[in-house]
Amino acid sequence: MAKKARQRISYVLELDHSSSGGHRLGVNGLAVDRDNAILYSGGRDGVICAWDLNLDLQIPSNHDRTSRPNAKSQPTTKFRASTQAHTHWVNDIVLASNNSAVVSASSDLTVKVWRPELGDTEPHTIGQHSDYVKCVAAPNSADWVASGGLDRKIYLWDLNGKGKSLEIDVRGEDVSEKASVYAMSVNRNILASGGPESVVRLWDPKSGKRITKLVGHTDNIRAILMNEAGDTVMTASSDQTVKVWSVAAGRCMYTLTMHNDSVWSLFSEDPELDVFYSSDRSGMIIKTDTRGTIEMDEGLSVAVAQEHDGVNKVVACGDYIWTASSSSSINRWTNVETGPDAPLPEPFRQLRAGSPNLRSRKPAVVTADEPAKIQIPAKSILRMSNTAVFPPDLSESTESNSTLGMPSRKGTEILIDSIAPAVEPIHHLPEETIEGQNGLVKHKLLNDRRRVLTLDTAGDVLLWDLIRCEVIQRFGKKHLEDVEPEVNTLEAVAPWCSIDTSSGNLTVVLEPFNCFDAEMYADELILAEPVDFREDQRINLGRWILRYLFAKLIDEEIRRDETYRQKLNESVETRRAAARANQRAPISISIPNSTIQSWQSNESPGTTPRANGANYPLTPGFGVNIATPIANLPASEFAVTPGSPLHKATSQQFNRPSGDDYFSGSIGSADALAKVVTSPVATDQTAAKEETPKSPLDTKEKEKDTSKSPSTPFGKKFRMGMSFGTKKLGRSASSNIEKPSIAEEKTEENKSESSSNHEKEIDDNFRGVIQKIQNDYEKQVLEAPNNLVETKVTPALPIDAPVLKLPSGTKVIVQEETTGGSADLYRGTVMSVGVDADTIEEKAPVWLGEVLLTNAIPQKEPVKVSFVLHPWKDSLPSIATADGNNRLNANRMLRVKKILAYVAERIESQPEEPEPDALKPEEYLELYCNDQLLPNTMSLATLRAHIWKGGNDVVLYYKANGRKEIPKELPQPTLDDPAVSDPGGLAAVPPIATVG
Repeated sequence: MAKKARQRISYVLELDHSSSGGHRLGVNGLAVDRDNAILYSGGRDGVICAWDLNLDLQIPSNHDRTSRPNAKSQPTTKFRASTQAHTHWVNDIVLASNNSAVVSASSDLTVKVWRPELGDTEPHTIGQHSDYVKCVAAPNSADWVASGGLDRKIYLWDLNGKGKSLEIDVRGEDVSEKASVYAMSVNRNILASGGPESVVRLWDPKSGKRITKLVGHTDNIRAILMNEAGDTVMTASSDQTVKVWSVAAGRCMYTLTMHNDSVWSLFSEDPELDVFYSSDRSGMIIKTDTRGTIEMDEGLSVAVAQEHDGVNKVVACGDYIWTASSSSSINRWTNVETGPDAPLPEPFRQLRAGSPNLRSRKPAVVTADEPAKIQIPAKSILRMSNTAVFPPDLSESTESNSTLGMPSRKGTEILIDSIAPAVEPIHHLPEETIEGQNGLVKHKLLNDRRRVLTLDTAGDVLLWDLIRCEVIQRFGKKHLEDVEPEVNTLEAVAPWCSIDTSSGNLTVVLEPFNCFDAEMYADELILAEPVDFREDQRINLGRWILRYLFAKLIDEEIRRDETYRQKLNESVETRRAAARANQRAPISISIPNSTIQSWQSNESPGTTPRANGANYPLTPGFGVNIATPIANLPASEFAVTPGSPLHKATSQQFNRPSGDDYFSGSIGSADALAKVVTSPVATDQTAAKEETPKSPLDTKEKEKDTSKSPSTPFGKKFRMGMSFGTKKLGRSASSNIEKPSIAEEKTEENKSESSSNHEKEIDDNFRGVIQKIQNDYEKQVLEAPNNLVETKVTPALPIDAPVLKLPSGTKVIVQEETTGGSADLYRGTVMSVGVDADTIEEKAPVWLGEVLLTNAIPQKEPVKVSFVLHPWKDSLPSIATADGNNRLNANRMLRVKKILAYVAERIESQPEEPEPDALKPEEYLELYCNDQLLPNTMSLATLRAHIWKGGNDVVLYYKANGRKEIPKELPQPTLDDPAVSDPGGLAAVPPIATVG
């Protein structure tokens, strides 16, 4: 079986002050529906918008409106609808199925179709590439579209949901690395494609076979047009030329050089391409009219308008031209008359009328009430090619070019004897601007990795909270670099997410390999509802945000789990009732059952605990378990029957070594070990043995504490998890549990078929976690048919993931890695994940299911920091061991105050019973690094990154502040001290594990 692609979770923070309509970033695609006067646009924010133009587009485009070349009319365009079609740039859009469908190509690897006129609110995916999709094309009235992308493939997709109908591999025999498809044009019989290879390739869209290739461009091909008959192809390239090709001859017929920059877009509604529009990187929009000419380059080419940025797309309809650029706004320009009645300067008109290359054309009839036309300026008329003699040079500054018919320049060539006249576009201002919105263009993740500074297109700086998914501060129009020092903190937090603003929104990406690496101390939180945290408890950031991104999904899964168990428990109740009816006297109630009934006095047997996993009242003894290691409790305080809800809740939520806060074997290892303890195999064994279960961790910790207990309570606490052995202990615990289960399976192979049905194959997705839980339920019913089935769905408690109320518009995305990027498997919001539970179960990864439903995060080796402790100027006793070794290491999250507590234990005699008003070690001791006093709450990671700033062992100095008298010599060990009674034992090593 092929290895499954890695899946990740992304969430998109909702931008505030969102007005309806408009793009947040630049616009890449435009398409006009002439019949309904609707403009469609696709942007880099992944949004497709529909606009009501409120214009009569049926007026022929030769209708003159140049009498108002620079006047802005009243806005007529109104926002109609929009959809967040993609999670990355929309690179191209096209109208298909008689303008009833909008097909889009995106860098999120998908091709989608949106039918807003049929009531679609969301687009549907019709195809997917393995890399960015750069272009789409559709023949008139066809039920299919073609798409091309950076994966060097062209696909034909059926618009009725039948999927892929044809695949074309564009990789040629020349330079296959440059075979990406950037531009396409298609009719029913021929398909043309081009890209960085600088070669135009023609294909048969029915068979996928190559017809021919057209060679001549010297740079990337950016746009392609094809006439209705399919015998002429027009291409635009980054080599600053537009070429016209004959398909029959297989060669270039004309090279047009009216542009002085990379040509990015072509558009034409003319079946023969006699009138076409082109735009370039400099922002120039040019209209070219070759009607009535014998030689194409003798036509009229006019600079219509000039944009401030490069024009990604130009479309024209009726009397109007629309342009899209890197701005979020779309401009509408007045079209220019270029027909036989074009208002040219008199010398140009005479030359054009007397040219033998112009076919005779019927003069237009001029009515008396027709408004006077303003002449097209001479500086707006462009020479189409190097060989063209039109327009003539009317300037008198250069004698050599003063004669009519002599070319003043050749293409982009700069004449040595004269300066080429500057091109003057007809329009400097658009007739209307369809305003866009502000999107994010820059970001900076702060040191705490919970807050992000962003800069939008309006120049405003915002501060975001990644956990609460909201803006927490606004700074107005400032430089982001100026704001950063004001809000940044002195922290060093492990990377747990990545930030992306490429779509104009703030997207947070969570990868399975590191999203559970970062933690923060609970006492740093500001919560609306106070939570009784354990001392120095840490909150895992990845688990915290995932818990509430999918809160609705967890609620739905709990409901489904309750329904499933209710059916199982009904059969249990039926068997119990039958047993009571068959006996004269009631059966004796077993201890486990009495425990369950006592807890469930007011609850039905099938009740499912709430999302926080707590369904039973907490008693004082139970509350102690939160902060106290279970292995250290007396048996009378933790007498829990097997299978009881209390046992399960505590084993999963509270069975953590207190040393986890200081030197845990792994980040979140307690949860991972709890998962092992409550695995189906472990549950079966405890149910079969009918005795109180003890996890291997508890057993080994108890044995270690009994045989080698330290001389002081703090040392006992400090050693738990401080050595490098905790990780190995977790693995041995897992093996000790699972190996007997394998042997048990072998010995029970010949049992009845019903007893082997619980060993079912589970899916490799979110649903697999549910199947595992349900299989465990069925196994429990088989082995203990008279015991009620209790829930194993135990999400994180508020003590591990404090309650968050995320904005309802926060988007949630499940993605899968591909060779060209990431593909979306699911998209929804925090409010819709519950409704979409079936889809998420199928698409989401196993690790997400384990985190959400069992509060188990992957086990991982912790990052530790090595350091050396010295007394400051020998003012206090040294804590070095007998051999002088004072090199220590600890979890990167260990705080300064815990290091001081360790020092205090080593240099002072600890009383058997601590005094209630005694000073804490951090109140009378201080820790220094590089002659700088360290705050008590600073972590080792922060200290190393911002204070020590080096790669070697961190050197720390401790000293007294005078608030307490400390003896100059170390306290003498007693016979009860393990360092004396057991020299060379584990307890003789400092609680912080020595290195080397």
